[in-house]
Amino acid sequence: MNNELLDLLRSGGYILYVRHAHADVGEDLPNLDFSNCFTQRNLSQQGRRQAINYGQVLQRLNIPISLPVEASPFCRTAETALLAFGWPNVQTDYFWYGVYRLGENPQEQREALEGFDSRMEMPPPAGSNKVIIAHSFPEGVGLGQIKEMETVIIQPLGEGNGYEIVARIPQEELLN
Repeated sequence: MNNELLDLLRSGGYILYVRHAHADVGEDLPNLDFSNCFTQRNLSQQGRRQAINYGQVLQRLNIPISLPVEASPFCRTAETALLAFGWPNVQTDYFWYGVYRLGENPQEQREALEGFDSRMEMPPPAGSNKVIIAHSFPEGVGLGQIKEMETVIIQPLGEGNGYEIVARIPQEELLN
């Protein structure tokens, strides 16, 4: 990450949209139950290390984060957030389940994307950045494909004014 971007993040006003850490344990079953991680794909040990490192790097770089951090209701996203930011600092938001389901129904896709756009327009509290840990998007939709622990830096332009994607930071680049 270059110094100019780091300075922008340190001054706050951005949304850091992050795809959850490496998850290859289990699978999302048709009878998915958010309260039962055995019905879902979950973080691997590698993913747990990624999540811990992510939180440590943001702290070490002095990037201010507004709390709570938002996470999708899946165990893999919630665990990523918990490992990176700590238990009391995470809030599950079922809205992000809609991002996970974007490819399934055109009407639901339109509603989810409208909701996403309006959320990305709203700036975080002054002097801080908002973190959302959720899922990749289908190619060509929303933020598009996002690799595990990749961070998409978004600048909200205010209600009704949209947002701009400032940068995409792969996990390796952030950790270095």
